Amino acid sequence: MTDAQLRVGERIDGLPSQQIKIIQNPDMFSYSLDAVLLAYFAKPKQRGRGLSVDLGAGTGAIGLFYAAKTTGTVKLVELQKDLAEMAARSVALNDLNDRVSVLNSDMQEIFDEIKPGSVDTVLSNPPYFSVNETTKQNLDEHYQLARHEIAIDLPRLAQVANKLLKNNGKFYLVHRPDRLNDIMAALAARKLEIKRIQFVYGKEGREANMVLVEAIKGGRPGGVRILPPIIAYTDNDDYTDQVQEILYGSAWQD
Repeated sequence: MTDAQLRVGERIDGLPSQQIKIIQNPDMFSYSLDAVLLAYFAKPKQRGRGLSVDLGAGTGAIGLFYAAKTTGTVKLVELQKDLAEMAARSVALNDLNDRVSVLNSDMQEIFDEIKPGSVDTVLSNPPYFSVNETTKQNLDEHYQLARHEIAIDLPRLAQVANKLLKNNGKFYLVHRPDRLNDIMAALAARKLEIKRIQFVYGKEGREANMVLVEAIKGGRPGGVRILPPIIAYTDNDDYTDQVQEILYGSAWQD
């Protein structure tokens, strides 16, 4: 593994089960459990030999965690220059430059670099919050773009995913359950048929606070599977055995 070149305010976090390390700066943006669970939830096509794209990659966590399950090429697309640069250093830190690369670009303007209809799998942890006149936004630009639908919203994200994917290619998304109607509408309008849904709960007995979605481009309507839930924490605020295994157990297998 290549030595890290950390800058002021940066640290290295990692996912032991996948043996992946991520350079982060908490003052800009840090990945959380939703990134880990999306990478875990996503199932590589053709044993991961094709092209996968992480849209809105941030520091590259999802794409790098997912890359450990694949043998193919992974492209990390990130609009913010600082985060894209950190992601590129994390790629080098994990010795993955031979098959993982970073595009510092608006995801809606990447089609010269990534040919439409060439991608097997698209992953995204997009901004969760819609924007209106009453929306309270974080004053930090990094967090604004990461959390609020300023640069991209669900319909435009679904359109980009549709344009990138091959027929029968898969789109994986993590979002908030209260946006599920918006997710379904955006995907259906762009011929992305939802096939698997898994809810994540902070603790047993509480409402879900996260939803993982798999959709297939041009898939047959119907046949949606609701998977068993993931419970993140015990009553003592420790990770459950299920999440402990995802984070610290054996390398993920599909």
